[in-house]
Amino acid sequence: MNSAARIEAFLEMMSAERGAAENTLSSYRRDLEDASAEIDGGLAGAAATDIRNYLDDIAARGFAATSQARKLSAIRQFFKFLYAEGLRGDDPTGTLDSPKKGRPLPKTMSEADTGRLIDRAAQEAAGASLNDGDGLAALRLHALVEVLYATGLRVSELVGLPVTVALRDDRFFMVRGKGDKERMVPLSAKARIAMRAWLAARATVPALADSPFLFPAASDSGYLSRQVFARDLKGLAARAGIASAKISPHVLRHAFASHLLQNGADLRAVQQLLGHADISTTQIYTHVLEERLVRLVNDHHPLAD
Repeated sequence: MNSAARIEAFLEMMSAERGAAENTLSSYRRDLEDASAEIDGGLAGAAATDIRNYLDDIAARGFAATSQARKLSAIRQFFKFLYAEGLRGDDPTGTLDSPKKGRPLPKTMSEADTGRLIDRAAQEAAGASLNDGDGLAALRLHALVEVLYATGLRVSELVGLPVTVALRDDRFFMVRGKGDKERMVPLSAKARIAMRAWLAARATVPALADSPFLFPAASDSGYLSRQVFARDLKGLAARAGIASAKISPHVLRHAFASHLLQNGADLRAVQQLLGHADISTTQIYTHVLEERLVRLVNDHHPLAD
């Protein structure tokens, strides 16, 4: 079995046994095929020295430490699979160190800017006409923004929501996230109202009304693309007087988490709401907790200035 065939076998395992998403599988494929093309004889038969030389080469080519670490992670997973399947008697990645990378803080928004963004979306939706495409787009964007900030969903989870989420009109709904895992997220009253308004508008367009998705679109997936939502969100930010370069769906997800923590939420609860499999992923927000603790001491300690 050559390297290409073993990579295919690995990807099939990741899909069938671990429920890896398409984006994850595509990323693994790119990283493994790139490594295999650069290593003489292919990746499957590589020695530790070959892999180290490959990592040194991509570092010299200017790849960021985060990209180097991601590529090494894919290679490690690949060799763990080969070893577990008896296709190799050793794991050449066992002695390799991960590239040192910094820990950048997530981009986020202030509560004031978030409020201005949502208020602008609500204002545009309130003046929307169902007789034109702009009116429908305004109602859709309002629903998207309200739901995203209320739930902290990943953008891929948000745009692919089933229409049944809105039909139930529950205060909570179940979302299927990474690894095909389900989690329960709360839905604010404002988000439910915005979804109902969008649902009523959606029902007036036969091409949309029959779709199983809450935010249907004429795309291969059948629902609104992440790119279109990101573009619309930047336009909304500009109209709200907020620098559009600072805004993305992911920034709103970070705002959801940061604002919860700033206002007293527990890190474990935020982990569950975000759908992080490991608390270490959520710990990028510990700076928010640290600021909260400093404020708590300064405000309440009897000897604080």
